[in-house]
This record gives sequence, C-alpha cells and structure tokens, in this order.
Amino acid sequence: MSTPLRGPVTATARHRTPAAEGTARPVPTNRVDLVLGAVVLFGALLSAGLTAIAGYYGSGDVAGLAVPYALVLGAAVALRRKWPATMLIVVAVAYFVAVTIGIPELYAGNVSLFIVFYTVGAHVQDRRRALVIRVVVMVAMAAWLMVTIVQAALSGLDAGTLGPSQVPAFIASQLAGLLINVLYFGGAYYFGERSHQQAQERAALEQRTAELEAEREVTAAQAVALDRVRIARELHDVVAHHVSLMGVQAGAARSVLTRDPEKTRDLLTGVEESARTSLRELRQLLETLRTSGGDAPDTAPTTHGLATIPALVEEATEAGLPTTFTVIGELDAEPSPLLQVNLYRIAQEALTNARRHAGPGATADVRLRFDPDAVELEIANTGRHGPVRTGLGHLGMRERAAVSGGTVEIGPRTRGGYLVRARLPLAFAANASATTPPEATRA
Repeated sequence: MSTPLRGPVTATARHRTPAAEGTARPVPTNRVDLVLGAVVLFGALLSAGLTAIAGYYGSGDVAGLAVPYALVLGAAVALRRKWPATMLIVVAVAYFVAVTIGIPELYAGNVSLFIVFYTVGAHVQDRRRALVIRVVVMVAMAAWLMVTIVQAALSGLDAGTLGPSQVPAFIASQLAGLLINVLYFGGAYYFGERSHQQAQERAALEQRTAELEAEREVTAAQAVALDRVRIARELHDVVAHHVSLMGVQAGAARSVLTRDPEKTRDLLTGVEESARTSLRELRQLLETLRTSGGDAPDTAPTTHGLATIPALVEEATEAGLPTTFTVIGELDAEPSPLLQVNLYRIAQEALTNARRHAGPGATADVRLRFDPDAVELEIANTGRHGPVRTGLGHLGMRERAAVSGGTVEIGPRTRGGYLVRARLPLAFAANASATTPPEATRA
C-alpha cells in the first residue's frame, strides 16, 4: 500500500476576510472560490483519467468512482471558507477512502487537502477549534501512515521481497515519505497561522486608523471650540473695559457739564481716546484672526503686559476710581509674553468690575509681587462688592489663570469691597521675550 501522502503541495490562497465557521455572518462563496473549485474538479478528472490509462497507480475496477471523488474535492474547495472545519473533515475522509480502495487519483486530493487544511488555520476565528480539528487530522494521518508502513513491511517479509539487503532501502523510502508528510502538514499549518495573524494585524491597523481619524476630528473640533473661547474672551476684555470706561467718563462729564466746562472737555477727550483705543484693539484682533502664521501683518499689534499695568492704573484713577500700584520684589527672569498678557487682562477685568460695582468713594489697590517661582497679582477695592455671581468676566479670569498654569481667587472681602488674587508660576517664562519692567513704587 502506498503512503497516505506522496508529496507536499505548496499552493496557498489569500482571502479577503477571515471568518469563523458557524458565525452569524458566514463568509459567502465568492467567484474566486468557485473558480478554484472548478479548477480542482477539472484537475481531479484529468489526473484520474491519465492515471487510469497509464495504470501505474490505483485499481481500474473502481475507476468510475473517480468522478464522484472529483466532485467532492471540487465542492469542498469551493465551500472551504464557508464551512472550513466541515470541509476539512470531508476532504480527509474522501482522501482516505480513495487511497484505501485504490481510486486512480492522488495529486488533486493532495492539493485539495492542503488548501482546506490551510483554510482552517487562516479563517476559523475560534482558535481552539481550529487547533483541535487540525491536530485530529494530523494524528489520524500519522496513524494511517504508521499502519501503512507496518503493513508494507509485513507484506514484504511474507512475500520474501524484503530481505536483509532491501531493509536499508525500505527504511530510507519510508523515512522520506514521513519527512514529506511532516513538511506537507507543517507547511499548511504554518501558512494558515501566519495568514490568520496577518488578518488580525490588518484588522487592528484598520481599527486604529479609524480611532485616529475619529480622534483627529475630535481634536479639530476642540481646537475650533478653544479658538472661539479665546476670541470671545479677548472681545469681552476689550469691549467690556473700554465701553465701561466710556460710560463712567460720559456720566462724569454730564454731571459737571454746566459747572466745569474744562473738566467736561477733559472727560470727553477721555471718552474719545477710549473709543479709539477700543477700535484699534478690535482691528488688531481681527487682523490676527484673518491672517495665518506666515502672513502676519506688517504692523504688529500692541502687546499688553506688566509694563502697561501702570497705564491701566492711571486710566482707572482718571475714570473716578483712585487706584494705587505697588510692586513687591524683583524679577530674576522675564515672564513669558502670554503670562504678562494674562496678568494684564486679569487686572483690567478686576478694575472694570470695581468701577461698575464699588460705588462712589471707592478706592482700589493693585499689587504685583514677584516670588522666586511665581508672579502674584492682587487687585483689592473698597466700597460695595456688588452681586456675587460668576459672569463672563470671572470665567475669563479663571481661564487666563489656567492657561498659564496658575490659580485665581475671586470674592468679597470681610472688611468690605472685593478681592481678586492671581498667582501664575514663572515656569511659563521659557522662551520669554524681553519687556520693560513697570515703573512703580518699590516696597
């Protein structure tokens, strides 16, 4: 009797989608499967006919069974991805029966068994099931091979054709057949496992790509939202401060209109200057929004910072809120422009609120304290503290402090008035640009 397998067949097939047998969404039989099944069917019929005519293998008495055998092989290959485990069992049993009864066909059976064996490893998602079914087939084929070798040896001894001189050749031929079977099944097992691993890697890569795309869209949406918040904060700081200042100056001018024309003229001049300053800052903000990073306007916008806080204090005093400014400590390194702008805007918002809510006779005090690791800005005012509520101004101050990695305290004082205290770390002073230190009273 011949050995179960005459040689390895290294034909592999790549499929688009790995699928588990018996899942809710079975893999449909596509055109490639049907074509490959037809090729196997034709090859099996041709191989059986030529082998029967040559008469070098099988029995002519069962040559008629080659047709149904070829049909089984072709159908199994065509349906292998839809029911991979079942088709492997069908091909293995059909191959065993064909070799056992001597159907004159061997090569198409080898090819079909290799393809279906590979398909189980590549497309069955239940890996334990894929392992078990392949191990069962390999163990069964190995047992069949051992039985075949023993029967061949016993037949040779009984017939007297296996003498001492023929033993080495017999052993060598059987070992060669065993090696071929190991390479055959080992190759089919390896290629199936490798194909399944690659399919999983592709699926993971596609999933990661989809996640990155979704994350990119979320990041873009967040960036747009942050830009809108930043623009709203800048507009609030510019408009609220200057409009509030113009309102106070206009009210004061109306109250002294008939009694002090010179004072009225000065107040109206302040209203005019505040309007121009507001329009200039709005124009600079719009230019910044309309230009990209590489197309900045020729005239850079005025940058507010620590050096412009004294002017803010003078402006508050002229608007009817007597304000003092004190600097405590010395700067070892210049803070970053972002930190300086945020401190300026916090002071601006706090003084604007003080003018609106503190009432007549109120005063304010601005203190700028330099510590080794932080800058602290404190704006305190006397008078009424106004309604305790969280408006856009408070929100803007908290956002500016958070942007610079600091904190801000906002609330009424126990002895009357209101207090805003912001503390921003100097760690944000990296790559800072030089600015002129404010001219103020040193304490």
